[in-house]
Amino acid sequence: MYSVIDIESNGAGFRKESIIEIAVYKYDGHEIVDQFISLVNPESDITPFVQKLTKISPKMVKTAPKFHEIAKRVVEITENTTLVGHNIDFDYRMLRQEFKRLGYEFKINTLDTIPLAKKLIPEAESYSLGKLVKSLGIPLLDQHRASGDARATLDLFKLLMIKDKDSEIIQQHHEEFNAKTYLNKVRNLTQDLPFERGIIYLQNAEGKIIFCDFVDDLSKFSKVIFNSKSKRWKQIQEDVEQIHYDLTGNDILAKLMMKSKGLRKRETLQFGLYHKNGKYFVEKISSQKEGKPLLKFKSFTQGLKAVSFIKSQTRFVDPDELTKAISLKNRTEMWLSAGRTLGEKSFLIFEKGHLKSYGFYELHTQINTLKKITALRINIETSAADLENDLKLALLRGDFEISAIPSK
Repeated sequence: MYSVIDIESNGAGFRKESIIEIAVYKYDGHEIVDQFISLVNPESDITPFVQKLTKISPKMVKTAPKFHEIAKRVVEITENTTLVGHNIDFDYRMLRQEFKRLGYEFKINTLDTIPLAKKLIPEAESYSLGKLVKSLGIPLLDQHRASGDARATLDLFKLLMIKDKDSEIIQQHHEEFNAKTYLNKVRNLTQDLPFERGIIYLQNAEGKIIFCDFVDDLSKFSKVIFNSKSKRWKQIQEDVEQIHYDLTGNDILAKLMMKSKGLRKRETLQFGLYHKNGKYFVEKISSQKEGKPLLKFKSFTQGLKAVSFIKSQTRFVDPDELTKAISLKNRTEMWLSAGRTLGEKSFLIFEKGHLKSYGFYELHTQINTLKKITALRINIETSAADLENDLKLALLRGDFEISAIPSK
C-alpha cells in the first residue's frame, strides 16, 4: 500500500517553512482507494516567488484549515503505507516539521521516484517532474499545485512499477533506504536538527545520556561527530540511538539554561578592549598588562567589530561614558529580547545590579504585572558573575529592550 504525496510550502527559510497545500493519493498497486487534497493556512507569509509559481495567494489560504486541523487525516491516510514522492525528502521533512511543532513524531517508510526513474529510465534527459512526465506522455495538469504534481507522480510511479517487472529494483531501493546501516542511522538521527544553537543530548537505546553539550550549531556539530575518525567519538558513534536537543536562543539564555542543567561551556576570552592616548584598540590580554580591559572577546575580529561600532558613537569618545553605558551597577530593571523559537520572547530580571532570574513568554502575551512575571520567572540559584562580560557586550550592541519591572 502506497501514499503518493506532494506538498507546497510558503517558501520561508530552510526548516522554517510551513505547508500551504497538500495532496495524498492512497494507492493499493491497482487503483486509488483514498485521497486527501487541501489548502493549508500556514499562519505566516507566502513569499512572492511561491505565490507566482503556485498561484496560491494569502487570501486563498486565509480561511483554509491550519495543519493541526488536518493532522489526524494525514495520519489516517498514510498509516501502514510507504510514502512515495518525487524528491520525497522534501515532502517527508515538511510533514515531520509540522508534526514536531504539534509535539508529535511522524515516522514512515519512504520511496523516491527520482532514483527509481534514473535506474529504470536511464535515457531520460531530465528527471525534474515536469520534463520527465512530459517526455513519457504522462499528463501534468496544474503543475506546481499539490494535486497536479501528486497525480503526475502517481502515474509516473505506475509506469516505473510496470518497467520493474519483478519489483526487484523498487524492492532493492526500498531495502537500501530503510536498511539498518550506519549511513541510514546518521541520516535519521540528524535530518531534523536545526542550524541553531542549543544543548544537544546523545542517548543510547535505553535513553541514557552518553554525551551532552552546548553547541553553536546543532546540525553542524552532529555531522562533525558522525564524520569524525577520532577515537574519542568512536564509542559514541556506535552507541547513540537517539538525539534530543533544547534550543537556547542568544548566548546569555544559552549559558543560563546550561547553568540550570549543571552544564558549563568553557570559553577562552583572549582579547581585550583598551583605551589609551585617546584611542580604543584591541590587544591580546596579558597578565603583565596594566589595567583591566573594558571588554573581553573570543577573537581579535570580534574585538575589531566592537571598536568600529564604538568609534561610530560620538558619546563614547570619553571612555568613562562607555564604562557607564555598559555598567551593571545598581541596575534594577527588566531586559526583553527574542526567545528560543519563533513566537517566543524572553526576559532577564536585574535587582541592584545582579541578574536574579530569567524566563520566557509567548509573543502576544503581556507581562505588565508583577504577578505574571513571578509566575514565569526562573530564579538563578548560583551567581551569574561569569556572564558579566556577555551582559556588557549585549548592552553595547543594544540586544535587549530595557524596561522597568512592574511594581504591582
